[in-house]
This record gives sequence, C-alpha cells and structure tokens, in this order.
Amino acid sequence: MIVKGHGVHGQNVQMFARCMCVCMCLKKRENRKIRRRDSSRQQNLGHDSDPLMNPHHLLSETPQFSPPLPPATTLHHLSPSHLSPLPSVCAPLIQWQVKFPDLTRIRPPILNGPMHPRPLVALLDGRDCTVEMPILKDVATVAFCDAQSTQEIHEKVLNEAVAALLYHTITLSRDDLEKFKGLRVIVRIGSGFDNVDIKAAAELGIAVCNVPASSVEETADTSLCLILNLYRRVTWMHQALREGTRASSVEQIREVAGGAARIRGETLGIIGLGRVGQAVALRAKAFGFGVIFYDPYLPDGVERSLGLQRMATLQDLLIHSDCVSLHCSLNEHNHHLINDFTIKQMRQGAFLVNTSRGGLVDEKALAQALKEGRIRGAALDVHETEPFSFSTGPLKDAPNLICTPHTSWYSEQASVEAREEAAREVRRAITGRIPDSLKNCVNKEYLMAASQWPSMEAATVHPELNGATYRFPPGLINVATGGLPGAGTGVESLVSGTLAHGIAPVSHPPHAPSPGQPKAEADRDIPSDQ
Repeated sequence: MIVKGHGVHGQNVQMFARCMCVCMCLKKRENRKIRRRDSSRQQNLGHDSDPLMNPHHLLSETPQFSPPLPPATTLHHLSPSHLSPLPSVCAPLIQWQVKFPDLTRIRPPILNGPMHPRPLVALLDGRDCTVEMPILKDVATVAFCDAQSTQEIHEKVLNEAVAALLYHTITLSRDDLEKFKGLRVIVRIGSGFDNVDIKAAAELGIAVCNVPASSVEETADTSLCLILNLYRRVTWMHQALREGTRASSVEQIREVAGGAARIRGETLGIIGLGRVGQAVALRAKAFGFGVIFYDPYLPDGVERSLGLQRMATLQDLLIHSDCVSLHCSLNEHNHHLINDFTIKQMRQGAFLVNTSRGGLVDEKALAQALKEGRIRGAALDVHETEPFSFSTGPLKDAPNLICTPHTSWYSEQASVEAREEAAREVRRAITGRIPDSLKNCVNKEYLMAASQWPSMEAATVHPELNGATYRFPPGLINVATGGLPGAGTGVESLVSGTLAHGIAPVSHPPHAPSPGQPKAEADRDIPSDQ
C-alpha cells in the first residue's frame, strides 16, 4: 500500500497488502518489497481461495513488526508510531478508508497442496465410502462416522473436517454447525436439504449443496405406484388374502375389492411442478389422468409445453382434484400445508399422496380426516417423525393408510449416481473456490450476503484493472459514487472516505460495432414492438 508521504509497517502491512493486492516496490534501502511465496497464485490474492491473509504466506525483506491493532481500528485511530516517511516521489496511488473485518467469523478456506496435509472429508450418517473414495482419494482423506447426531461424531472430525457428506438421517441445526471448527462445505446426498439450517450455515461461512437430479425417476415412479395403489387397492387385497379371506364368489370379490376405482377421467392435482412433479405429470397422463398443478414459483408457459392446466391458487387445486400429490420442498412458509383447514377444502373422498417432505402434512389432521372418511385414502413415504413407526404417533389407528419408510428416492443406480455426484461436488470445493466452483449450492445467496469478502461492484473497478473483480472485506473500501476524484493532499484525504488516485484517466477509442452486435432495441425495428 502506498500512502502519500508515509509508509505503514508491521502486521498491518501484511494484511493490507493481501487485501488490496498491492505490492510495495520502492527503493531498496528506504522501504521493502512484499512478495508471496508462491507467485504462480498471485491471481488469487484477495479471493476466497486466498488463505485469509495468513502472514505466513508473506515474506518481508526487512521485517519490521509493530503491535497489532484491535480489530475495530480504522485509519482514524492510527498513531504516528505506525507511520514512517516515504520518498516524496511516491505519489498517492489510491486513498482508502480502511476498516478491519471481523476475522473471528471467517472460516479458513480449504488448503490443499504439497505444503498442507490432505483435508478431511467425513461421511456423517453412513459407513460405506467405497463409491466416494475413488473420486476423493487423491485430494482428501475420507472418513465415516455412522452417526445420528453430532454428539456421536468424533472430536477429530468436529475439529478438522472441511467437508461433510450426509443423507437425510441426521439433522444439523445452528448449534450442531457451530461444533465444527473448520467446516466449509456440506453436501447432501439427495435432493432435500431441510435437515440442514442453510441460513445458519451461510452465516458461519459454510456452503450447503445437494444432488437434485439423481432420484427424479425413482421418486416419480414411487409416487405413481402409490397413486395407482390407492385407486386399485392392491395393498388391501393382498392383506385380505394374507389374513385368509376367500374371494371365490362375486359378492366376496366385491367385498375384498371394495373401493377400487377407475383411473381414466380422474383429476390429479400436483402441488409443486419441479423435476419430480413434471415426471409424475407425464406418467399420470399416460394412465388417463387429467393433470392440474399449482406452483406460484414456476414461470408462465410451462403448462403449455407439458399440456397441463395451471391453477391460480391452492384452493382452486384442492377443490378440483380427485387425488392430491405433494412435490414441493419444505420451508417455513409451507409447514403443515395440508392441515385441517385445507383438508376441508378438498373434495369429499379424495386421495392424498406425499413423497416430498413429512412436515408438509399435519398428521393429526390427516388421521382425523381418514377416520371421518373426508379423505378416502392416503399414501405417505415421508413423515413428520422419522424413522416412522405404526406403534406410535397420530397415524397408528388411521384406516386406509399406506406408509413406506422414506424409500421413494432409492434404487441401486440412483444411490450410486447420487454418491458419485456428491463426491464430485466435494472435490470441486477442495480444488476450486467456494461458492463459485460449486454446481448445486443451495445457500449461495445467503452465503454471499453474509460473506466477509463480497465482490466489488462493477462501478468500483478501475479501467487499469482491466475489469477484473477483486474481493475485499466489507467496509475496507468506500468509493465515491461520482467516480474517482483527484489525488488528495495528505493523511486528511486518506480518512475522508473517498477513493482517489493520481493516475490520468484512460480513454479508449470507440470501436465500430461488430456485424452481429445487437442494437439497443434488441434488434427490433420499433422499440415498443413486443
């Protein structure tokens, strides 16, 4: 960092130089030169992959150390002891208002290289790592915990793990996440991530990823299987035969198969038309269902490409559906989406299927509706409390109910694909930058909002930087909205809060537009023409 008439020494220089990507190269005897040990990685200075301004990564030819300043110190509080004269030939390059970031909340990046031990990757709620090992063995050490809570996780994993793989059988709340000292990325082996507090993870600097596409077909097939089972009552017929019921006469057949219904002409209502919802819709149409859906987040026009009918409100869908199938994620807004109030809006004797998330259904209200006959039958693969047991809970005495143990996602092929993709995501986190290198980061917005190293806005990038975007701690740079003013006159201008420099502005000659360059009106002859 070059400041008019003064030079800053000590540990502060090391941190400032790493933050601002500035190399001090003045007269050999009057100042010093700060270099990185690994010059091949200078393009990462100040980025997420930069090891958090670690002073051990800096070398000083004439090291001079001064007592470190408290974290809240700004240049307003710098005493003369922290400053020493510089040659007058050093015109001010940039004037900064500097404020130290709160480094206590910043988690170190994943260090991986010949000078660092291999990072530790832990499978939290499983014991089989045979699929993940071939993908990660050359960049990480892989361990398994086979735990159902963080209390069962070894202290070494809590202290050293930089990446965690998990299924749906373990829950990570804020308190659980705070137990991990160096965790940088969590990858959910599957699509759902409601068992991880993604906002708390972002505030702690932890990226959360998932594998959304591995089990789409399996979940859609299971959903349709349960729907067909409710209509054709295969499970109850099988149970009757197991109990010794005879079905030799027509009357006995009517008794055993009572409640079976024709599918053609029935209306299937899908709540949430994502990957699985669309797959279910296409399968249901092949069986003769008329398909309607409700999804307020889906852009207009998708229903036309799939040949479906869109409902404007959830109430409209419930009123017009003979069978309701849930395929939406769980969040704070749709918990107990199916409750006593919404059940009363459904058609009398409708079916309900849930292969999405157990928290979407109020099981007490569902049990009461099944007993009263307002809902003719229900099929649940997910439950509010898992693992599910018929011996406990509000559904233990509910009639006309099919329950499976959260297995709609599973097949041998889907399991291997999900584990491979999860391992590749961890590999991208180790060898790349978080969150930029991640493919399916579900809390990226929260992570960037809570990050201590946000990207500079385009307006703050000077032409001398060739449009490159550098990352700085928040509050480290304050840029005047009117542009880059002239150079200041001393330390007073340094603490004024504006960003100034003494470099002449760069004027770029105008370039003729290329033949394929779009016009301001997006190639429309009339700007107002749509």
